[in-house]
Amino acid sequence: MATELQNLSSYDSGSTPSGEGKKIGIVVSEWNKPVTGSLLEGALQTLFRFGVKQNDIVVEYVPGSFELTYGAKKLIERLELDSVIVIGCVIQGETPHFTFVCNSVTQGVTDLNLKYDIPVIFGLLTTNTLEQAKARSGGRHGNKGDEAAITALKMIALNEKYR
Repeated sequence: MATELQNLSSYDSGSTPSGEGKKIGIVVSEWNKPVTGSLLEGALQTLFRFGVKQNDIVVEYVPGSFELTYGAKKLIERLELDSVIVIGCVIQGETPHFTFVCNSVTQGVTDLNLKYDIPVIFGLLTTNTLEQAKARSGGRHGNKGDEAAITALKMIALNEKYR
């Protein structure tokens, strides 16, 4: 988690499991595409760095963040994957829409994690401003896509440990 003291892209690579032979699904929101595109690029580069092959990654796009959980559900049900990462960005506006979408995606990811024996990783930025989103998608706070990829690899290892 990003704080003023820790950059999202700072992690102990020695404690990150290898991604060799792992199959990862990534569902990306098209809404706020400049931000979600940067998050996706961060996730992909980190997965590649830890040995996941391009052919072992499936990327699907959905219109908005609300649709992330449905996209993840479809990947889980149709493909043999080790983990699914959802990537989106919701920026606070003048209406309660922000709260409804953020709560729905959060609960949806939790439900998927409880229903299926596959880690679903929460890569949803929930920021007050576009500037905050940019700072967390490759800016001064690093890239939450990196964090989501590392989390996926660590959760795959945990899942395999207890199979």
